Amino acid sequence: MPSISMLSTTIDTPSVCKCPRIAASWTMTMDSNFPPPLNNKKKKEVSVQLSSSTPPVPSRVETLRFCDLHFDRLQPSDQELDQHNRFEFGQFVARQAFLDEEYWTAAWLRAESQWEDRTYERYVDHYKRNFADEEFNAIKKRCRVQNGESCTCIITVRKEKKNVKRSILKSVVGTLDLNIRYLLQGEKFPGERVKAPPFCSINRTPSSRYGYIANLCVAKSARRQGIASNMLYFAVESAKSIGVARVYVHVDRNNRPAQILYQNLGFEIVEMANSLLLNDQTYLLHLQT
Repeated sequence: MPSISMLSTTIDTPSVCKCPRIAASWTMTMDSNFPPPLNNKKKKEVSVQLSSSTPPVPSRVETLRFCDLHFDRLQPSDQELDQHNRFEFGQFVARQAFLDEEYWTAAWLRAESQWEDRTYERYVDHYKRNFADEEFNAIKKRCRVQNGESCTCIITVRKEKKNVKRSILKSVVGTLDLNIRYLLQGEKFPGERVKAPPFCSINRTPSSRYGYIANLCVAKSARRQGIASNMLYFAVESAKSIGVARVYVHVDRNNRPAQILYQNLGFEIVEMANSLLLNDQTYLLHLQT
């Protein structure tokens, strides 16, 4: 365990959450340049102990900003969940996220992935926490059905074992978003009309409905076990089950492993989109289900 110091932080809860301010203390390694505590108001201390081997949230997580989250909450048992809308592979299960703690853990995985190659930067843990908090709220907002379009946060969890109880923090090892959307009038693929008028109408016909995959990431400690490919397979099958004929994804032009991952599942580059995505350094890939 690294050297230990204590940090106490007073936390303002969102205005919609009618609960008192809380303060939290975590065991962590600190840079002497780490931002100082926000203030010295009276605080109630909360102690959180996390195993150093626990993915995806390491012992450096210091902020609890949402009054209804319980980070010692156990992963729901198989009997508590829908037995049909899930996909088992090896020691894992891919399924839809249901609990706020699952959403938050998915958000933290995405923060870890976003800052994975930038650990040398000053205040990186502070930025990751802020990113995770913002992404947590964004996931919850996206997962509300809006105007006939929807978003599902898919997670991969460790398979339940007899007489073994895991917390959600220890169980979730992968995540992605499956969006169901409609093309704009006149579009052949998402983003074709980059200069579409602000109030351009959406083509709400079955043939214009498509799936879009985003935010795929896997905990570093659980990689090379087929989690990404099996989550993608589950997402594609989920889209197919509701009548979606096409699934799209953007991938970085320099990320050859990701391109191979998608192409092995049957995704192909949308050649017509290449010229539009040169500045973004991305490819648009699609799969006909």
